Amino acid sequence: MLDDFLVRAILAAIGTALAASVLGCFVVWRRMAYFGDATAHAAILGVAIALALNISIFAGVAAVALVVAVLIHRLSDRAQGTDTILGVIAHGALATGLVAVTLIPGARINLEAYLFGDVLTVSRMDIAVIWGGAAVVLGVLWFHWSALLLATLSPDLATASGVNPQRENLILTLLLAGIVAVAIKVVGALLITALLVIPAAGARRLATSPEGMALRAAVIGILAAVGGLTMSLQMDTPAGPSIVVMAVILFALTTIGEKLRTIGGSAP
Repeated sequence: MLDDFLVRAILAAIGTALAASVLGCFVVWRRMAYFGDATAHAAILGVAIALALNISIFAGVAAVALVVAVLIHRLSDRAQGTDTILGVIAHGALATGLVAVTLIPGARINLEAYLFGDVLTVSRMDIAVIWGGAAVVLGVLWFHWSALLLATLSPDLATASGVNPQRENLILTLLLAGIVAVAIKVVGALLITALLVIPAAGARRLATSPEGMALRAAVIGILAAVGGLTMSLQMDTPAGPSIVVMAVILFALTTIGEKLRTIGGSAP
């Protein structure tokens, strides 16, 4: 079955969307989209390092994303200038990675595949990495759900309850690095944050509880993945951007549905 490239693409897209959508709920709640952008943009530098050292692209991206994630975590404690420093890290790492790739002797690489994703070329090993990473992210979220949620809602209450908010923040930031590493092949470094934020934002309009929002975000993410791949095949459009476009369409539909429900509820 896995010899069919389309089946491999669907499995990869669903695995990525599932983990990214659930983690994206915390990104939305904590307003961490810019943190996600900084980590994702740095992934291109990881690609360059992997090519220079002749190691796995996944290993290079994961290592750089991890370093940037820890750096972001440390910078987030600063009262001023965090957004400026994040901007320097994000765009500086992206630009450095793009330049470094061109300077590597004999390196032949399609940068668009890492900027915008190339899910239609995933291998069996890519699927194993993606689903393995997704399982780790979802497993950590499962076991730390209450602590992460408490630290998100009220750091003071979390401390009073014996939960270390800084530790939970670090865990969340490291999970973001993990998602970047597994998602770069699916939607690319420039679109990873969209897959984190858009399904969660759409689910927020439909849910009445944090758990309900996470479940609905997962459903929206999976629908966006499958729908985007279908659009890509039918219309011959890039797969990664098509997945994000489908996520935007689903977000728009949830927004319209909420407006109609509000109007219907207020009508006499």
